[in-house]
Amino acid sequence: MKVYVYTLGCRVNQCESEAVAKAFLDMGHEVLGKPEDAGLIIVNTCTVTGKAEQKARRVIRLFEKQCPVLVTGCYAQVSPSEISALGSRVYVLPLSRKQELLGLPLFLADNRDLGLEQALEKFCARKHGGGSVFDYAASGFSYHTRSYLKVQDGCDNECAFCRVHIARGKSTFLDRATAVERALEIQANGYHEIVLTGVNLTMYDHEGRGLGGLLESLLAAVGPDMRFRLSSLEPDHIDDLLLKQLEDPRMQPYFHIPIQSASDKVIRRINRKYDSKHLDYVVSAIRQIKDDPFLACDIITGLPSEEDEDFEITRAFIEEKGFAHVHVFPFSPRPDTPLFKARDRVPESVRDNRALILRNLSESLNRSYLERQVGRENEVILETRKAGRWEGLSGNYMRLMISTDAPFLSPGDLLKVRVTGPDTAQALL
Repeated sequence: MKVYVYTLGCRVNQCESEAVAKAFLDMGHEVLGKPEDAGLIIVNTCTVTGKAEQKARRVIRLFEKQCPVLVTGCYAQVSPSEISALGSRVYVLPLSRKQELLGLPLFLADNRDLGLEQALEKFCARKHGGGSVFDYAASGFSYHTRSYLKVQDGCDNECAFCRVHIARGKSTFLDRATAVERALEIQANGYHEIVLTGVNLTMYDHEGRGLGGLLESLLAAVGPDMRFRLSSLEPDHIDDLLLKQLEDPRMQPYFHIPIQSASDKVIRRINRKYDSKHLDYVVSAIRQIKDDPFLACDIITGLPSEEDEDFEITRAFIEEKGFAHVHVFPFSPRPDTPLFKARDRVPESVRDNRALILRNLSESLNRSYLERQVGRENEVILETRKAGRWEGLSGNYMRLMISTDAPFLSPGDLLKVRVTGPDTAQALL
């Protein structure tokens, strides 16, 4: 059977989707890079914003016209009936049972006499099959040349705008020994970069040695050609031990920090667990450790209580700290969250205008960052070859087209380059 896995949302979802794809490959199925010709489509959903849910509904309706669609993920956890109503060939497996998808290929083989649709209905209707949120242990990847290692799930914070902790539950983490074992397996399979993922990655073992302790063990175990990238770093548990590990050259100079606001008043209103002083400390420390790292952040505009001066504090912080990219979210009130019916809402026109200002600022900051990299040496992980040139991703997250005549290169290889333009580089062989 031909299977396509479509993923919305965070890198945790991407990691989990890769493991599901690997399970189908291991049973002899063909995993497609595009939905055309698929006999089964699995959609892994997100519930961070209303737009994410809207996009999920749109693609589910579209895919269902072609073949049966099995939907899972955070949106499937909080609104299963809403998703089921999208089509007669739509089947829902809530997030709490998502790991059971790893056993779906075998289940379909054992129930092939039922036909695909009846088998899917039976699969989704059966009782919870158990398993762990860390059963996703893919050592091969269908949709990425870099590898993903999920080490954390859930979140103990209760940010007033966020629905994810409702869907994912309390924080939990993969034990350090198993994480090291999986990293070594990934390395043995020829990968040169591991992206560590989690719903709230810095909450890993936060009552113990934390994410810094995990990185210390991982860096001691793997070889010199294995790069590490951190998917997203909530500020509140970034501590000195974690910052110390970033000094290792294998830790890539790319950091995505969900800030949401730099105004202390707004930070308190949305129940975040840090203040602007800690934000300043984190960003300044990272800049001291890494030479001009790529810093990205999430900002929500129009959060309840955000006045013009609060927005200006956030805008000035982004500019002063030189973020290279700002992922801007206009505030989207989510059901079941404290801010869903907030009375101090910002008018949508003001919210959207602030979002536009930050997007324009992001473009300017990104352009400046890319211009600063011209002439510098970098290391790229190769992804695809197009029109005689390789496309790859640098350690600081620049997507570059690389000129080289070398005949021996393959996807996933590391290559030293000199940056020649905002999106071009020359191989150094």
